[in-house]
This record gives sequence, structure tokens and C-alpha cells, in this order.
Amino acid sequence: MNERAVYERIRLLGPVSRPQLAAATGLSKPTISLALADLERAGLVKAIGRRTGGAGRSARLYGIRPETGWVIGLDVGREWIRAALADLSGEIAVREDVRSVGAGGAAEPAALIDRLGRIVDDLAKAADGAVTHIVLGTPGVHDVENGRLRLAPNLPGWDEPGITRRLARRLPAPCTIENDIDLAALGEQGYGLGEGVPHFAFVSIGTGIGMGIVLNGELHRGARGAAGEIAWLPFGEADPRETRSHGMLESVASGPGVVAAAKRLGMTGPVTAKRVFDEARAGDPLAARAVAHEAGHVARALASVVALLDPDLIVLGGGIGGHGADVLLGAVRDRLETMTPLGAPRVEVSALGDDAVVLGALATGLETARDLVFTRAVTEA
Repeated sequence: MNERAVYERIRLLGPVSRPQLAAATGLSKPTISLALADLERAGLVKAIGRRTGGAGRSARLYGIRPETGWVIGLDVGREWIRAALADLSGEIAVREDVRSVGAGGAAEPAALIDRLGRIVDDLAKAADGAVTHIVLGTPGVHDVENGRLRLAPNLPGWDEPGITRRLARRLPAPCTIENDIDLAALGEQGYGLGEGVPHFAFVSIGTGIGMGIVLNGELHRGARGAAGEIAWLPFGEADPRETRSHGMLESVASGPGVVAAAKRLGMTGPVTAKRVFDEARAGDPLAARAVAHEAGHVARALASVVALLDPDLIVLGGGIGGHGADVLLGAVRDRLETMTPLGAPRVEVSALGDDAVVLGALATGLETARDLVFTRAVTEA
């Protein structure tokens, strides 16, 4: 316990001296010295110089050995795979964005597993193959017992039993599969607007819609890991065939919903969500009406979130939630204010952009990797 406390303080404060460690941990100086000796022998920390500039003897400074463990984080989407490799200090050594197999559409499971394996292999080279843990963010809910993803229509074929076990066998290190929006919430907590906020929600709006929930500073997953699956909120008028596979809210409020609304209003030619928002920015009245429809759907969903969770903050992300902020955010705030008599929470757009899921995956993986590396090193020493 003493060694772990000292290691964590060195990681958080380093470079740090023995007197600073004693003050930060409350441990005695002899205990600090014994813990440091054990940690050095285990190869987890090292002396990295001396403090200069003060009177008297200079204090030796200690830091962790970040290269003793490596983590890979992956954001697995329908069209893009975003990946990063980080050492135990959290410093990102390699960052890559690559298209999934089949540009413009979802890859077959076998092809996507092969693509993910090759991406991980390439990243692992920068760590000399010494990857400690891998975390993948995917849509839906990971059914660990049956080795498949549930509620992930944007990754067709991944509901087949055993598919995630096939992926795990292809990867060179132990892996964890988490819901991508849950990871985005953790990324926002660690690196973005959610830092230090005890109760907040991250709502991603893009090709799909989902929510990650942080309550009392902890990620809330629910009884079956499905907390935040707001795609199935019963809002909007949509084709029942769509709502069975994608959920009613997602059918009207995601990118395809924006496109469908614009077409119903009379927009002709090739219609994409990007075009709708671009033309709304330029002042096109038809596009502005389509965006107003979107703002109404989003505001009604957020009003439900506020009534149930009473968060301090709601962060919007995703291709529409984040990138359409300049024309969407104000309308959502205005509509939400009229729906919540107790007062709407702060609603902001994430500054993390497309990196939210990857950063959350790294944050989650680093916790696991540090435990693994620490336990292994201390036991072997």
C-alpha cells in the first residue's frame, strides 16, 4: 500500500523529492525511503536529477518509468477508426485516423477485425511490442457472456455471438470493449469540460445518438450497461421499421433524420447533413427550418435528461452535436429553457472534437495498465 501510494504521487507530481512525497502522502521519511528503494528495484521509478537553486543540499528528484507499460485506445466507428498509443504517463506517442474497410459504409466484421488487428500491430511497433492493455470504444452494449455487441445497428454483423471473442484473439494484448459514448464522457471528464464536474452528461449526435452519464464523479453504466441509450427515447414521428433497428429518437435526430427532414421540406438534389447545416449558416430558409426541427428534437431529449438526472452540465459532441454548434447550440438552449421550469443546466459543445472517445479509451486503459504493471513488477521484485 505504501509503495502504491508513493508511486501514484510520483506519477501525479513528478519530478518530486522525498520531502515532497512525505508531505503529499503523510508517510514518514524512512517509509518513503524504503518504498522508493523497492520501486527502483522493481524498475517502476528512477532518479531523474536534483533540485537546484535552493540553499543547502539539493534534493534528489524521482519520476516514473513511463515505458514500463503501453496502452492503445481505439474509437471504432462505421466509417472511421481513430487510434492512439500512450505510455504510462499518459503521453501520446502515436495518433492515427484511418477509414474503416469500405469507405462510406460499414465493413464486414471479418474485414474490420483484420483492419483493427493491423492498426494495433502498427501502433505496437512504437512500443517495441510491449502493449499492456487495449481499450476499444464501439457503438452499442458489449454482451460479454455471448461475445457480441447489442444495440449497434451501425456495425452490422457485430451482434453475431462470439464476434468480439474473435476480435480479442486477433489482438496482441488483453482488451476491454466499452460503449463509445461512455468513453467520450470519460474523455470529457479527464481532458475537457467535465473535469471537476460531479454530475454531467455527454450527448453525441452524428450518424447515431447516444449519451454517457457521469454521476458523483463516476461513470454510470446501469444494470445491463445500457444507461444512456437515448436513441430509444419515444420522441418524434418516424417509420416504425426504422425505430425497431435504430430507435425513435435516433431516427429523427441523427444525421439521417436531418437529411429526411430536409427532403420532406423540399430540399432537392444530393442531401447530406453537412449540406443542410452549411446552407443554414448561409441563410437558406429551408435549411434553417430543417435545423430548427433538429433543435426541437434535441431539446426535448435533453429536457428528459434534465428531469431524470438533474446534471450540472450537458456536453454536446459528435458530427452534428459538435460540428453544427454554431447554428444548433443557441436554438437548443432557447428551446430547453422553455421546457425546464427548474432551470436548464449549462449546455456546451465539447472542445475535444473527434478525440473524445480515443482520450476516454486511453484514460480507462491507463488505469488498468498501471494496476497490471505495478502488480507484476512488485511481485517479480
